[in-house]
Amino acid sequence: MANNSLELLTPSRLDAQAQDLLLPLNQELSALQYRAIMHERLSQQLNNNTIVYQGLTRAQHSSFGTVMIKWQLSDCSGQYSLQHEIQVLKALQSSIYPSGHALTPPCLAFKDTRLRIAAKTWQLTLLVIPYYRHKSLANYINTSYLISDLQKHLFIMQAGQLISDLHVRGWLHKDIKSSNILVQDDLSLVLTDFALAERIVSSKQDRTEASIQNNAGTPAYFAPERWQGQSATVQSDIYAFGILVYEILAGTRPFAIDKQSCDRLKAWAIQHCQQPIPKLPSQYSQYQVVIEKALAKRVNKRYTSMQEVLQDLKRIQH
Repeated sequence: MANNSLELLTPSRLDAQAQDLLLPLNQELSALQYRAIMHERLSQQLNNNTIVYQGLTRAQHSSFGTVMIKWQLSDCSGQYSLQHEIQVLKALQSSIYPSGHALTPPCLAFKDTRLRIAAKTWQLTLLVIPYYRHKSLANYINTSYLISDLQKHLFIMQAGQLISDLHVRGWLHKDIKSSNILVQDDLSLVLTDFALAERIVSSKQDRTEASIQNNAGTPAYFAPERWQGQSATVQSDIYAFGILVYEILAGTRPFAIDKQSCDRLKAWAIQHCQQPIPKLPSQYSQYQVVIEKALAKRVNKRYTSMQEVLQDLKRIQH
């Protein structure tokens, strides 16, 4: 591979070098009995001063059927999010949850191996889950699907129960958003993408250390206190869920920025920390009390647990 420096590639240069990555990857996947390989996403990030390539690939397998393969190429040093995500999935799938429903997609297979690309040895990590033809909740919200008010409420309740189960098991997700919730054939939901997940900690010192180690997330769902340098908590997951509830009901998120903004992170921080909480469309006004308390700017004014949120949502249902 031509790029051995720490310079991140522009999208056009990344496209130009994709063939260098994908040809040996295809050969490895073929050796593992995957067929009809279609690459849907390819990206790169800087992780611990190392460029890491990541991708999402659809394929067929004789034992698993149609699958999605999440993969990562790194230079064999440091700690990488996909290996962490596999460990989190293994821990979560060993538990029975209060709701009785699956919390995550089943982990069909995972593998760590070495891959030789252009005279350099890379660490290849693979995570295989089923392919969901309905894709994510974001796909429902952003396309022409006609979702009834009842189905919207069911989606909200299911998503809330998933997050509650996750917290009961002792984990924070830290990246709750509509694209990280998959829709199964029966329209039930499962959580995905645990790259940022971490254990819930109780002491202030532990929370500070966790924040220093990993202060990532999606700006559109980032709680005000996270913009102020505080660590992730149950309340920051609840805030992201509040954004999700508004998004499901209204079809758009409660906050938005100018895409041409020269400092997009600052623009997002202003939205979350300073702008008032928007009102829902009038037909969903009964949910406004949940939105107000889930998106409260101050943590001490916000819900303290997902169980509290679910209790209020059940009152709306009745």
